[in-house]
Amino acid sequence: MTHTRIRKFNTRDTYPEQNLDNDLCQAVATRGGTTLWMRGQCPQNLDDAKSVESHDPVAQTHKVMRNIRQLIEEAGGGMEHLVKVVVYITDVRHREAVYRTMGEHIKGVHPVSTGLVVQALARPEWLVEIDATAVIPD
Repeated sequence: MTHTRIRKFNTRDTYPEQNLDNDLCQAVATRGGTTLWMRGQCPQNLDDAKSVESHDPVAQTHKVMRNIRQLIEEAGGGMEHLVKVVVYITDVRHREAVYRTMGEHIKGVHPVSTGLVVQALARPEWLVEIDATAVIPD
């Protein structure tokens, strides 16, 4: 099974005023497989829930994306099976840093993406949370 990525694009083209480089698409069609619905991933360890000791959006986003990769791999898949992300940030000024960092982890994948700026996340030190869905082939 392969996922069909419909209308692929890069954020360099859609947001030329921002320094972004994310491979995304408008829609992803999947067939069969196992759908992995992940809880919103925050900048904390999966094993002990300890938060990353950094108030840097880049460091926090790297941790979030590593968590997403780890969960997909534990379910038997890879990042190429990622189909959707919903990005929550607490400060619009962190958008470019968060999306640039996320882009490093999804290069060539082209998931669909929605981004929201929210007033706060569950812990005051968190700057980013990403909700992700993957479909892993049978």
